[in-house]
Amino acid sequence: MLSWLGFATVGVILALLLTNRVAAVVALAGVPIVAAFVAGFGPAEVGEFAGAGIADVAGTAAMFVFAIAFFGVLRDAGMFDPIIARIVGFAGNAPATVCLATTALACAVHLDGAGATTFLITIPAMLPVFDGLGMRRLLLATCVGLGAGVMNLLPWGGPAVRAASTTGVPVNDLWVPLIPAQIAGVVTVLVIAWWLGRREGKRLATAESVAVAAGGELEPAGATPAAGSAVTAAGTTDSTDPTAGGRAGSGAAASSGSSGDDTDAGALRRPKLFWFNIALTIAVIGGLVAGVTAAEAVFLAGLVIALIVNYPGLKAQTDRIEAHAKGAMLMVTTLLAAGVFLGILEASGMIEAMATTAADAIPAGAAPALPLIVGVLGVPLSLLFGPDAFYFGVLPVLTGVGEQFGITATELAQAALLGQETLGFPISPLTGSFYLLVGLAGVEIGKHIRALIGWAWLASLVMLAVALATGAIPVWAS
Repeated sequence: MLSWLGFATVGVILALLLTNRVAAVVALAGVPIVAAFVAGFGPAEVGEFAGAGIADVAGTAAMFVFAIAFFGVLRDAGMFDPIIARIVGFAGNAPATVCLATTALACAVHLDGAGATTFLITIPAMLPVFDGLGMRRLLLATCVGLGAGVMNLLPWGGPAVRAASTTGVPVNDLWVPLIPAQIAGVVTVLVIAWWLGRREGKRLATAESVAVAAGGELEPAGATPAAGSAVTAAGTTDSTDPTAGGRAGSGAAASSGSSGDDTDAGALRRPKLFWFNIALTIAVIGGLVAGVTAAEAVFLAGLVIALIVNYPGLKAQTDRIEAHAKGAMLMVTTLLAAGVFLGILEASGMIEAMATTAADAIPAGAAPALPLIVGVLGVPLSLLFGPDAFYFGVLPVLTGVGEQFGITATELAQAALLGQETLGFPISPLTGSFYLLVGLAGVEIGKHIRALIGWAWLASLVMLAVALATGAIPVWAS
């Protein structure tokens, strides 16, 4: 019963998120609570499950609040203005090159294997560029997700480490045979980003032609939103463009270049402190990568220093915090609700039951093709199983089935690594960093999943094809 109740819970939540029926916090917290009661757990037990889940994501939630405020204060101070000008100068006003640069940046930043760090660095840097060119934020989230996803296969990344722990195979032995596939994956996501950018350029050109024909006038390309413009919770101006691809909506948080108050943009700029702010940002990012302390503590320290130096005085500091508080808090509620969801599914035993049922459902005749099946389904399975649930729950069961047909644990793990929580993690509601991605980009959860899943799956299948061609993964066990 727990297994099917778990699948039903995940299915209902995905349906609600994908169709935008309710706010994300309602789906993520309400549905699993009801499911736990249906499973026979009492209020005290459900409360413990939810509390444990919230505790697990509390650090991520705190990091998000301090990160949003930190980058927001530096944006108010004008630190990103010359950086954006250089990026636009390098990539030009062509959406194709902007998307290509964004995906390449995500690939480079994700060399540390941390999804949260990648999103916290990449999205705030590129968001004003996308907004300035009138490009959709869904496209930004897609490009960043593709770049981070293909690099999540690295041996120090979470999925590879989990797979190595489960199989007892050294992580390098899992990764090295997959290097050709990963290289092919990087090339694939860059090509996809370029193509998506070309398509976005055509959309913008059409919109401009329509506006000119109607006697209107578009905002000049490359212009960034003024820091004093009115901003919604999703980080967009109140006059949301219906073609923006879902910039506003449930579960989205502000991380745009706008401050959300009526302060004059010029009055907020601190051009003389540009190099100090750059040094502070480098120090914060360095602290994150080096892991000197908890990420939330690093961002908090950076925020304190940024406020003291750029905006001395109680009123100025309070104004800056209030300007970025609304969007941050909206996302925090979503993160905490996700903690309830994850906590209940884990502590109630639903995840473990789901893993066993999924493995038992494989027909005996299809078992010799198990690595191929796992590789093909890796990305969509990320919607059902988080990294811990799959690599510690599903993979050991699949390994037991595979051994009966001469399939090694290494082959199954390598097949899984080509999609499950690698290219699949930027669409997985079962990971905390997923909510950072959609929150920082200011996009709806359902629209983001629909926009990214097909491209992530395509890149995963290309990697699988290369792995099959190089012999890293067998097509059919003998």
